[in-house]
Amino acid sequence: MSSRLSGIGMTSERTRTRMVERLRQQGIGDEAVLSVMQSVPRHIFVDEALASRAYEDSALPIGHGQTISQPYVVARMAELLRQGANLSRGGGRVLEVGTGCGYQAAVLARMFSEVYSVERIGELQSRARKAARELRLLNLRFKHADGMQGLAEAAPFDGITVAAAGMRVPPALLEQLAVGGRLVMPVGSNDQVLRVIDRTADGFHEQTLDAVRFVPLLAGIE
Repeated sequence: MSSRLSGIGMTSERTRTRMVERLRQQGIGDEAVLSVMQSVPRHIFVDEALASRAYEDSALPIGHGQTISQPYVVARMAELLRQGANLSRGGGRVLEVGTGCGYQAAVLARMFSEVYSVERIGELQSRARKAARELRLLNLRFKHADGMQGLAEAAPFDGITVAAAGMRVPPALLEQLAVGGRLVMPVGSNDQVLRVIDRTADGFHEQTLDAVRFVPLLAGIE
């Protein structure tokens, strides 16, 4: 076991348990989501200097102007995905746009059969790959690419989650969503909200939910 996985030991187990209890109090009711949040060691996805804060309900910096989302937001988006028609039956193929440090990708990989994660910043994705190897997440695949273009070679997806806020949902992501699939994405600039889009045989159906705060969704790669 790596030093990052074993370094905090029982302390991280206790703080993870407290984190899950807090998520339950905040309204996360899907026991499968809570179980995965308990199992994924968030401290290995942040700098060692911030490891003691890893299980706080706050976003933390990961470099390049990016952050690791607060645990509640990760759990909320995962719970919303699992309520989609195709994913409610278990299994499923999911695309994450915005790998960042890889924490949300790891959560999704322990919840769904196939997970693809796209990141525009190469250095961040390299670190996420390393963490995924430590956790032996063999069903998680990474791509250094412009997430606004999705990942056409692996489409269609039963679920798509976007970890950055755009002024609108990129058309490519809607095109790559399977019938019965669900997309969860923050939309807006100063006033951001979570938007849930379900694709049915009749078209797209949208819901606007919680107020949130994410870094902006950008095009291109670095």
